[in-house]
Amino acid sequence: MSNTIENESDTLELGDKTVHRLGFGAMRLCGDAIIGPPEDEETAREVVQHAVDCGVDFIDTADSYGPGVSERLIGETIGDPDDVLVATKAGLLRNREGEWLAHGEPDYIRNQVLASLDRLRTDTIDLYQFHRPDPDTPFENSVQTFAELKDEGLVDQVGVSNVSVEQLETAREHVDVATVQNRYNVGDRSNADVLEVCAENDIGFIPWAPIDGDDLEKHGDLLDEIADAHDATRRQVGLAWLLERSDVILPIPGTSDPDHLESNVAASRLSLDNEKVQRLTDIAK
Repeated sequence: MSNTIENESDTLELGDKTVHRLGFGAMRLCGDAIIGPPEDEETAREVVQHAVDCGVDFIDTADSYGPGVSERLIGETIGDPDDVLVATKAGLLRNREGEWLAHGEPDYIRNQVLASLDRLRTDTIDLYQFHRPDPDTPFENSVQTFAELKDEGLVDQVGVSNVSVEQLETAREHVDVATVQNRYNVGDRSNADVLEVCAENDIGFIPWAPIDGDDLEKHGDLLDEIADAHDATRRQVGLAWLLERSDVILPIPGTSDPDHLESNVAASRLSLDNEKVQRLTDIAK
């Protein structure tokens, strides 16, 4: 691995912390179907540490990744450093079939925050996100629980994920929402309305699946044209576009491979001119 790759993305204020806008998504540190440990835990720890060494100071995970595996590996590798914001989530159950089952019952969330604190080896979770609204639990009840955890000092900041504009506004009635994590990338703009609200209110927007292969394939010709002009990859162009798209966007590309990590971080130094940004913006309005 190289020691010359540095995170050159701009920064974003999240509460009292400042982070680079290119982060790291830690879902892929787990085994197949995001169940169980990875085949090589040492390499997984190497990826986490190398991300930090490259200047990545925002790491996103969830209690459902493994479940518990991703959080444990992060806690074992970097502990609770002052210069890295570690975000996690609660609100999804897993089973051996790999299903993601929404569960936002308040007592469950209160139990999960204790487990996450232990695995992450911290006294306060930097950013705690409600992973997905639960149709069997009133949304306000779930969000209010996150607000209470913040008041009690177990959580520093609160985020929501997979929400509509209406749900975001409801959440903001109960707690200061620091971030929203919804699907968004070059090929999928289905949450453009939520991004707009975030931009208007200085709420961090974390696009999950920021460089999804299927979404990139929809517009592969244009991505490849721009990539060739910059001696880059289509995935790097997709990340660079996200960084240019809005000042509140914080992409979290994930990987379990150290070399892929470096390729993702290198996207932070790719500069797209206004014409290329607009062409990419116009392809999937």
